[in-house]
Amino acid sequence: MTADVSTATPQETIALCSEWLLDRKAEDIVVLDLRNIAEFTDYFMIATGTSDVQVRALADAVIEGMKEAGHRPLHVEGYNTRRWVLIDFVDVVVHVLQPEEREFYNLERLWGDAPTRRITDEPQPV
Repeated sequence: MTADVSTATPQETIALCSEWLLDRKAEDIVVLDLRNIAEFTDYFMIATGTSDVQVRALADAVIEGMKEAGHRPLHVEGYNTRRWVLIDFVDVVVHVLQPEEREFYNLERLWGDAPTRRITDEPQPV
């Protein structure tokens, strides 16, 4: 089973997931760098979906896109409730939340010491 787990680098995982999340109109995508803070993962990606349908579409895009790229998640939680879906790629954990859950759990505040980067579809300076 470990052969199925993602072998992508964290940067590859972030880039691929960012593309799929942006394509499906995820809102407020951020990446928290947890490398010097947490032992269990290197990065959190957090994105907002505005409805059950969009949260499922975002999660599906990430899961299926990574599978097509040859990388399977170690674990997925919350898929059936579609309020907060957690997709664990070991070095990168993707969180797709509805606005109420994102505000309530406020992962950015909880991990406030982590360097944060916003992901947008705007061109980034070189």
